[in-house]
Amino acid sequence: MMKSLILVTGLLYAFSLGATIKLPALVGDNMILQQRTVVNIWGRAGASKKVTVNTSWNKKQYTTIADASGRWLVEVSTPAAGGPYDIRISDGIPVIVKDVLIGEVWICSGQSNMEMPVHGFFGQRVEGGMDEVFEANQYPMIRMFTIPPTPADTPQEDCKGQWLKSSPSSVGDFSAVGYMFGKYLNKVLNIPIGLITPNCGATAIESWMTVASIREIPGIDTALAMKPVSESKAAIPSSLYNGMIYPARLYTSKGFIWYQGESNMRNYFDYDKLMTAMVKLWRSEWRNDGMPFYYVQLASFNHEGADKISLPLTIEAQYRALKVIPNAAIAATTDLGDPDHIHPPKKKQIGMRLASIALKHTYHTDGLLPDAPTMKEVRFENGKATVIFNNIPDYSPAGIGALEFMYTQITGFEIAGADKKFYRATASQQWGKNLVELSSDKVPQPVAVRYAFRNFHDANLVTTEGQPIAPFRTDQWNDVY
Repeated sequence: MMKSLILVTGLLYAFSLGATIKLPALVGDNMILQQRTVVNIWGRAGASKKVTVNTSWNKKQYTTIADASGRWLVEVSTPAAGGPYDIRISDGIPVIVKDVLIGEVWICSGQSNMEMPVHGFFGQRVEGGMDEVFEANQYPMIRMFTIPPTPADTPQEDCKGQWLKSSPSSVGDFSAVGYMFGKYLNKVLNIPIGLITPNCGATAIESWMTVASIREIPGIDTALAMKPVSESKAAIPSSLYNGMIYPARLYTSKGFIWYQGESNMRNYFDYDKLMTAMVKLWRSEWRNDGMPFYYVQLASFNHEGADKISLPLTIEAQYRALKVIPNAAIAATTDLGDPDHIHPPKKKQIGMRLASIALKHTYHTDGLLPDAPTMKEVRFENGKATVIFNNIPDYSPAGIGALEFMYTQITGFEIAGADKKFYRATASQQWGKNLVELSSDKVPQPVAVRYAFRNFHDANLVTTEGQPIAPFRTDQWNDVY
């Protein structure tokens, strides 16, 4: 009996000395790893100790030596989607990571509209949120990791959080846009979907970038970009990059979805350049220059007065960025705004549109038309303005992707003459054409057209599949204030 006690005590003592493996929060039970690629597994061990990583899906062992500070990283090959699997990590005493799935991993980031959880904010609902909570158990292949708001002065190696399975107890607190996006990917692809969401409300894009990357952008108002939008530590440029993006950079992922911009209305004229630089920075950190970047058009809101145009000017910058960021796309929200809430409740539609973009452009799924129609050209003649659109077929016998016009009067268009005064336009269409004709008794000779170009508007033109038209203007008259 005494010998047994001594043996057990000795084993416990040995375990306490030898169990030096420490994994980052992102590498843990229930995680999803990106399929058909090479992923990183990393952590800490004893200084200069040998570390082995055994993966159950291929029965392989990977070996490395921790550096002088104990840091180590191995690159592990992953198979096609499946699981569950285990990963055994050891520097003498093993640590087992359990219930690992292989699938598709996406980073879901932004400010409060990405942060807004399925159960909503105080006094602000997410439409259909309770339905998602009730149905959460039907999606066991969705796993979620929330990185809490963590501003930091210097880049951090780790973050807080844990991988959670989709369930009524977990879904309500997760990003509504992120969850809806993952849900629709899972429904179509029928494989595990991993969602990592670093988000923080009331923050400008500069918080999600390094100071160096901001200062390197030519031609921007650097002084304004470096000025925090509030007194919150999270508003300091680079603070959220340091505390929330840098710790996740080693987690091999498929792509990014992004919902942010309201806090950059003050420097809307530079937003496209800032976002372009941020995407370049993030892709560099993930070591994937072609990593998909899909983002959300800001929804209309009665901000600074419904008739002002500070919000559509920011949206205009979002669409400018689309022309220079490769492998990017935007989910239109022209029809989803709310006059009284900066957080539109229709998060399901936003998540679906983002998923539609990813399914078409990343996973090459047929049957989807995810790209919003945009203005191609405007012709002015005979007292009318004729708008022609991109992303709409000239004629479609089946009606696929055509403009809807049979059920309501088209609203949201304005035209102006040389006096620069805009008036609501009467809109009409020609059968089988992807164009709209505009006129107004108050504008005998129109020279400019705007659509959905107010902070809040009633623009309602959509395609037969419900895809809204992107806001636009043909002039450059700066009447923001």
